[in-house]
Amino acid sequence: MTLAGGGQHAHQGMTIGRVLKRLQPEFPDLTLSKIRYLESEGLVCPERRESGLRRFTEDDLERLRYVLSAQRDRFWPLKVIKDALDRMDRGLEPDKPTAVPPDSSRGAPPAAALPTAEELRRRRSVRLSAAELREQSGLDAASYATLKAYGLFAVDAAGRHGADDVDIARQCAALASFGLEARHLRLFRVAADREIGLTEQILEPVRRRRARGAEGGDPDEVQAELLAHTIALHVALVRAGLERRR
Repeated sequence: MTLAGGGQHAHQGMTIGRVLKRLQPEFPDLTLSKIRYLESEGLVCPERRESGLRRFTEDDLERLRYVLSAQRDRFWPLKVIKDALDRMDRGLEPDKPTAVPPDSSRGAPPAAALPTAEELRRRRSVRLSAAELREQSGLDAASYATLKAYGLFAVDAAGRHGADDVDIARQCAALASFGLEARHLRLFRVAADREIGLTEQILEPVRRRRARGAEGGDPDEVQAELLAHTIALHVALVRAGLERRR
């Protein structure tokens, strides 16, 4: 398999949309934003026509496949992947660092089924910089800044992002491929805030009972159950509404 960095380009090439279509069966979470981000990081260098359009070769596509596989299957950070590609570009064998076990900072890929209460339990604390969040999600700097301005992310006092922001960023990047912009996604933030208020009304007395040492449910378990049910209800309502409009 050739993984040259883009110096051998055929006259005819693939558009970025065609590359996405070729790779998505293997990498369902892949978006146009992610491909552009990997290009901006120098991991793939498609030819640029005078019109500004990118043209990818089969070598570019294989290079992207290598990068995405290394991220997904070996959990290599981009720096390690870039070093491995550099060695291959120079005709050397890439180093083989030990795979890093997945952690909550990477979030979880979308599943076919809705998340269960167990999957929605609180995860361990993770703090990521803006650059790290963009690397994990594939968002470019401009999209990140706009989403942040619309309140989609919640940073701490040090400007760091939690694990949930990774999931938010990934879903925003995926929805952007359908033409949804930050101003549209703001509606999800507003709806979520309303659901948070309703959920807090249920959780607050549970927390008070727990603080007094009285018997009752674990607040984290109750929260996970509520999240599972509200997500399922939301999906059912939207799906039913769309079915009625068909």
